[in-house]
Amino acid sequence: MEYRLLGRTGVKVAPLCLGSDNFANPTPEAESIAMIERAIDAGINLIDTSNSYAKGESERIIGRALAASGRRDQVLVATKAHYPTGPGPNDCGNSRLHLMKACEESLKRLQVDCIDLFQLHRPSFELPIEETMCALTDLVRQGKVRYVGCSTTPAWKAMESIMASELKGYVRFVSEQPPYNLLDRRIENEMVPFCQEYQLGIFPWSPLAMGILAGRYADADKTPKASRAALRGGIYAERVTARGIEVGSRFVQLAKDRGISPAQLAVLWVKDQPGITAPLIGPRTLEQLEHFLPVMEMQLDDQTRAACDTLVPPGSAVADFHNSAPWMKMQVL
Repeated sequence: MEYRLLGRTGVKVAPLCLGSDNFANPTPEAESIAMIERAIDAGINLIDTSNSYAKGESERIIGRALAASGRRDQVLVATKAHYPTGPGPNDCGNSRLHLMKACEESLKRLQVDCIDLFQLHRPSFELPIEETMCALTDLVRQGKVRYVGCSTTPAWKAMESIMASELKGYVRFVSEQPPYNLLDRRIENEMVPFCQEYQLGIFPWSPLAMGILAGRYADADKTPKASRAALRGGIYAERVTARGIEVGSRFVQLAKDRGISPAQLAVLWVKDQPGITAPLIGPRTLEQLEHFLPVMEMQLDDQTRAACDTLVPPGSAVADFHNSAPWMKMQVL
């Protein structure tokens, strides 16, 4: 398997990363731990989580799994902070106060001495970037964090952070974690070129477009009971549209014509796009994880890439996976 460099760090990561948003919500702990073990056995060496996933339980499961197996040194542990973790006005955001507290709590839940990649789950627009970058720099200097990154951030905001880092000697972002799949390709317009120019790794989330590209939905108004759109509703349900389903059904046929499952092709397409470090797969079951693992050894051919471009042209979108990012003003029609 070919490992890829994480930005300009020199750290190597597998071409797929294990996302844990389903851990404890709804995946039971025993199966979540089994997926962690299987992923490590297969060569996956980055596990991504957040302090907001299942109210911190995702981090706890990962911590218990790594502590019990003794395999902490075989993986990079990545987590995030930004979203509310309590009722107080300072229990969220990217302030120094919140990030310091969030990091300490994540370290305890993960049962680790150091977080390999500490990411801002979303940008904050109401405070100076220096407030955030100075706090992240102190966490690195204290040995509590190795690298820092951002998620679902506009390119100009990420550029602002790099400028502050260069001018004031702050730690520098090494990665961005954006929404990216064949149905929403908008990061190709600015974020991907930006990351390539300034050597940031890209870890896309939702490569399957919440299962739309796997043929999970037949009707936007009748979502399957076990689907994420049905279980979580809100912004998740909003991403499932008639237009997206129509393109998804054509993608399913495209995959079948090429003798590959739609789910595998959806992840493969993201994995082999320019500038991508590794997509985050978020399996709900061990069976789903097993189905994704062969993608690490696959390569996207030019003919299939061109066929995908005819479904959704580069830089465009037919579904809105940036709907958790109020800064994205380009609407999907």
